[in-house]
Amino acid sequence: MNTLLLLPALFASDGGIERIVRLYVRAAGELSRPGEHVDVIVLNDRLPPDARLDAYRTPALRPPVVCGRRKLSFVWQVLKRARGTGRIICGHVNLLRVAHLARRLNPALEIWLVAHGVEVWRPFSPAEQRMLGSTDRILCVSDYTRRQLAGQCPGLAASRLIVQANALDPQFSASTVPGASPTTGLILVISRLVQADSYKGVDHLISALPAVRKTVPDARLRIIGDGDDRGRLEDLALEVGCPEAIEFLGRVSDADLRRNLAQCQVFALPSRGEGFGLVYLEALAHGKPCIAADAGGAPEVIDAMSGYLVPYGDVPALAEACSAALRRNWDPGMLQARAASFSYEIFRQRLAALWPASPSSSSS
Repeated sequence: MNTLLLLPALFASDGGIERIVRLYVRAAGELSRPGEHVDVIVLNDRLPPDARLDAYRTPALRPPVVCGRRKLSFVWQVLKRARGTGRIICGHVNLLRVAHLARRLNPALEIWLVAHGVEVWRPFSPAEQRMLGSTDRILCVSDYTRRQLAGQCPGLAASRLIVQANALDPQFSASTVPGASPTTGLILVISRLVQADSYKGVDHLISALPAVRKTVPDARLRIIGDGDDRGRLEDLALEVGCPEAIEFLGRVSDADLRRNLAQCQVFALPSRGEGFGLVYLEALAHGKPCIAADAGGAPEVIDAMSGYLVPYGDVPALAEACSAALRRNWDPGMLQARAASFSYEIFRQRLAALWPASPSSSSS
């Protein structure tokens, strides 16, 4: 059957959701049979995809349609393509209503939803619960997200909730990083620095650094990311008394991101709101241990051999974990093996197991 992907963004930003939906674009094309096609409609991108799409392009993929944040245009494009489609995959729960509207024009349309994390860890209205209840498959990026969604929608059939763990993008490979020697004592954090995402725990890392430096004097914190909360965090760096050991790099290029992952000794993101935590995989792929909060989907990625989990918001415990991670002799090969257990190949295989079960639909 033909497949239509509804995405909030493809390249307009580079968050975890955008990175994982690109893999759905590639996998949908690779799993399509001869004569079938894949359409992509993107709500927030303003410009057509450039050469960056080449890594995800397949013969089945038709040129994506970008709507530049124009919601009416997005709805119109979806309805126009729904008649020749057998399956819609929604890349975000906020796009689900449009998919169900399209089903009114094509009652045989099958609807899938990718559930990432905090956007579905919330109460739903009765209308939303009915809509979720009639969604054919809900692909949850972690078992934690599956359990949270099931708890918010008690009437949702368990058979509709499927754990489809995120995967490491093959394009984000440690082999593509120019040689960079690790910097002793360097703790790296990558996060949006916005007030709405204050749950990421960047402030906890800043507060923990003075205690870390008591046991590891050359410890320093490097922060990649930007947003409206950066000023507060910079002020906090001054307050804790070691601003010379905390640097804010802002947004960086993909090449610089990889270079920093290669240079750091430890990666840390003690967030309580990660549905999965794709950035942990990227750090592990570079042979770096991770420090995460014992919350959300992070414990499904970070085990005892790949890092430390700490109670969210416990700054002394976070400082102790950072110190221990900096002093421990880690095996990079074991860390990379952990990342490899979430490979794209495994991701596609799991998706392929669901693909044939879908009812067939004529191609257009």
